[in-house]
Amino acid sequence: MATLNHSTVRRLKNLPQIPSVWEGDRRPMATDASPSIDTDSETAGECIIWVDGSQGMVRAMDMVAPDMGPEAIVRTLLRAIEHPQSPAPVARPQKIVVKDREIQFFLRGVLQNLDIVIEYVPDLPLIDEIFRGLQEVAQSRPPQLPPQYAKVVTEKAYQIWQDAPWEHLGDHQIISIELNLFGINTLYVSTLGKLGMDYGVLLYRSLDSLKRFRERIVRNKSYENLEEAFLTQDCLFVTFDRTDGFDEDEDEDDDDFVTITNLSPSEIEPNFGNLHPLEGLRSILYDEEAAIVLIALEALHRFLRDHRQKLARYEFPSLNRRYRIPVDLPDGEKKQVSVKVETLPDIASELASMVADDDDDDDEDMDVDAPRLRDDLVPPKSFLSLGVVPWETAKYLRSNTQFHQAAETEIPELGEGLPVVVIQTTKPKAEILIRSLQDAGGLQGIGFNPGEDPMAGSNYDLGILKTEDGDLHLFGEFIEDDPVHQEARKKWEQRCKKTKGWCGLIIAMGLTGASRGKPQFKDMMALLEVHFIPSEDLDLGRLQLIPSEF
Repeated sequence: MATLNHSTVRRLKNLPQIPSVWEGDRRPMATDASPSIDTDSETAGECIIWVDGSQGMVRAMDMVAPDMGPEAIVRTLLRAIEHPQSPAPVARPQKIVVKDREIQFFLRGVLQNLDIVIEYVPDLPLIDEIFRGLQEVAQSRPPQLPPQYAKVVTEKAYQIWQDAPWEHLGDHQIISIELNLFGINTLYVSTLGKLGMDYGVLLYRSLDSLKRFRERIVRNKSYENLEEAFLTQDCLFVTFDRTDGFDEDEDEDDDDFVTITNLSPSEIEPNFGNLHPLEGLRSILYDEEAAIVLIALEALHRFLRDHRQKLARYEFPSLNRRYRIPVDLPDGEKKQVSVKVETLPDIASELASMVADDDDDDDEDMDVDAPRLRDDLVPPKSFLSLGVVPWETAKYLRSNTQFHQAAETEIPELGEGLPVVVIQTTKPKAEILIRSLQDAGGLQGIGFNPGEDPMAGSNYDLGILKTEDGDLHLFGEFIEDDPVHQEARKKWEQRCKKTKGWCGLIIAMGLTGASRGKPQFKDMMALLEVHFIPSEDLDLGRLQLIPSEF
């Protein structure tokens, strides 16, 4: 059994001892009383509480995991003594009473040198009353979704996750949903996820709110008062996060660009809520709001299904379609709601111009014509690796792939082979990637550049593709001090030196098949032979991650 350090005992004994009797207990308590979907139990923890029975006040309280040992109750007790949460003096009690024999014996052993009497009593009426109040509060807390809508709205959210609209839509490419229900004429849909940080769908109740928020964020170069700007939005939202059980370290692949989009639906959970300038952020939807979100998600899902090919071309054409969507209204009426879903390319151009104008101002101030760094070229969930293909394989691919961009001169066949970056994705996405590179005039080169996330304190080695139109495209983020990546990068650059700076990009399909991570000849759809670009030639400096708008 653990015991207190001698210095701790001396420190505690120097505190005044008051003639009070403290009650202490540890009891199971639901930490989330909201009804869950497709689960057998609530998320439960245990609450440790210490109260001064003489004064009738709580001195310390903690929530701990059920498997936490008895040491936890001592930690909470020491906090009650030295750092009470109520306006009470720092002090030791004269007596402690508990209703659990095991706790009593444990405390007697740990506190034996502190001159505190530890007694067992069958009942703790004050703590019983406090726990009853806590449970009533927990049970009266409304669920995130109304019970009659919880299952179906959650299912629709997972449909949107599978649709992944952020793969083709930027947050400025707005889709309107006209529904005329519960006082809402039109919702304006903006997707989150293009930047690879936050994923979700924002359903603005007014176009003015959307424009004001975007303009405020764009103009706020110092990123001050972001919370105030955030709370001015008027929208419903669905966002996606990792489930609590997901262990990022276990799923991290050294050569894979791992994001939340790589996770299966079972590792993702949708969150719902409301934003309003007067209400603030509320992570709860009430009946009418849940019905609106249900209709909007179903309408968006159908629209994405019907126009996927047109939206997948990295364009935003003028499209519209009408649907009749069945819904059970809060009053029990079953209704077919007629909705019109439409892209708003003019609004998209207007919102994009806000950023363009701001960039122009920056360029004038800095007198620098900075290249664009984009992250919408390489499909999300792609498997990435640095490696080498033998010269015989390179010869085969030059004449047996769907697309080959040949080197301007003959590449010297020195060393093990041609150093390559392999991007493996699904066949449709590989075809889109190839077509996008062709539309950009081809690929000019491959390079790496340092980057950092100042909020997380992380440094990265950013993989960058430079297209002939001058744009720079992010293809991967690698942990800068990862020894596996460092070794792979070192070997890759050594091979590039032997080939006089030549390297290659291989685009392969088969992401979800047996050849995932190890594409075969039949999977390789394109080979582009290009120059390796040193970071000093990219001339970007150390790139810094900017906080997301949402």
